Amino acid sequence: MVSLPFSALSRRQLLRTGVVAGAAGVLAGCRSPRRDATFVTPDGPQVRAAEAARHPGTVREVRLTASADTVDIGGRTVATWTYGGRLPGSPIRLTAGEVLRATLDNRLPGPTSIHWHGLALRNDADGVPDVTQPAVAAGGEKMYEFTASQPGTYWFHPHQGVQLDRGLYAPLIVEDPHEPLGYDDEWVVVLDDWLDGVDGTPDDVLAELEHGMPSGGAMPSMSGMDMGGMDMGGHTLMGAGSDLLGGDAGDVKYPYFLINGRRADAPAGYHGKPGTRLRLRIINAGADTAFRVALGGHRLTVTHTDGYPVQPVQADALLIGMGERYDAIVTLEHGVFPLVAAAEGKNAIAMAVIRTGSGTAPAATTRPKELHGNVVGAGDLHPDEAVRLPDRPADRTIKLELTGGMDRYNWAVNGKPYDPATITPVRAGERVRIDYVNTTTMWHPMHLHGHTFAAGPAGVRKDTAIVLPKQTLTTVFDAVNPGIWMIHCHNVYHAEAGMMTLLGYLT
Repeated sequence: MVSLPFSALSRRQLLRTGVVAGAAGVLAGCRSPRRDATFVTPDGPQVRAAEAARHPGTVREVRLTASADTVDIGGRTVATWTYGGRLPGSPIRLTAGEVLRATLDNRLPGPTSIHWHGLALRNDADGVPDVTQPAVAAGGEKMYEFTASQPGTYWFHPHQGVQLDRGLYAPLIVEDPHEPLGYDDEWVVVLDDWLDGVDGTPDDVLAELEHGMPSGGAMPSMSGMDMGGMDMGGHTLMGAGSDLLGGDAGDVKYPYFLINGRRADAPAGYHGKPGTRLRLRIINAGADTAFRVALGGHRLTVTHTDGYPVQPVQADALLIGMGERYDAIVTLEHGVFPLVAAAEGKNAIAMAVIRTGSGTAPAATTRPKELHGNVVGAGDLHPDEAVRLPDRPADRTIKLELTGGMDRYNWAVNGKPYDPATITPVRAGERVRIDYVNTTTMWHPMHLHGHTFAAGPAGVRKDTAIVLPKQTLTTVFDAVNPGIWMIHCHNVYHAEAGMMTLLGYLT
């Protein structure tokens, strides 16, 4: 059985046009083409009150140094940017209710920021330059402080240009002090598509993509298709097809795919004992690639997505879009097993190895049969009853059309590229419905900052969800976290080309 997920101007362009905008001028230190005092400010009294209501607990302090480094990705050393010289960066672990006080030391050659992906945190800690904060200049520092109130699997990364497609990312795990799951051990698994320091930089890729593709880009999907696509030269990938993703799988040709910073030729690994109940926390930190994840010789029990519990489901494999996270429990057999993340539609894999006994490591090209079994995505999941949003009519409905295409690389929302002066209003306390209407021939993993929504008919709780080509995804959330929040495609190149917009709470 194979299941489906669910039935703007770039920063550089803004600089070229002389518009360096804040969120309608509401953030001190950011200029805007107009001022509108009707929106809650990111550091305003409503935001402070919402943070106080989270009952901040013990403070945990960390220091994050963003710098240019060289890292070994498994038999290949590359120049990239990292947090602390590691790929991925060192995980941050908190207990729900604790306060994270993280100081960013920017030793990069240009500005950056940190976005704490998936957390319902205070607005002025959200890390969106020129919206919730000024960018952190080269040589500068910024302290982020917020309460992590919801347990779950999260991560953090920049929200500056296409920096996400370098090595600037790390897990953020918020542990439940009353953990209801029974398991013996856990392993954080971070997936990534990689080209930085191998074949140019992400900025080179964006510049190439912005030239567009005169032929129109996508090729039609074929039954069972998982093609690697046509090599157009440079970094552009044409015709990478996937039925699971509704056709075109991605825009970018990557030389490597990684699990925990390592290539399949020299894989990362987990060592345990037979019979161990292992919790996998899987994070897709890629920029342009969905992954189909399976553990050879095992079935997975899906327990969470995007930090929120679901009614447990058995799966042979998981489909994970960029920005999504899935938790699964597996009881380990005796032996050596490949954990494979197939780059969906791109005919390539990332691989790690789980060992519970002696044996030869699987080949770097291994594709376990589970990849073609029961593939589970968000559309197959139902929320745990404890986190199901109660039924309630929507007070406000917002229609967001996802527009654009490869031919002109003009990805946008409602036909307009990102403009930080355009903010869709909501009011505190409203039940808000957002309909994502995908008019394009490409899939888009849409991410809402600062909130978790109920997605699709089943209402599974998500903060990032796949919207298939020519389909509509309906989501609802309760407006209980005041501020100005970004909504965007988590394909970093689509977002930087313009598929971003803002949502703002009215005062």
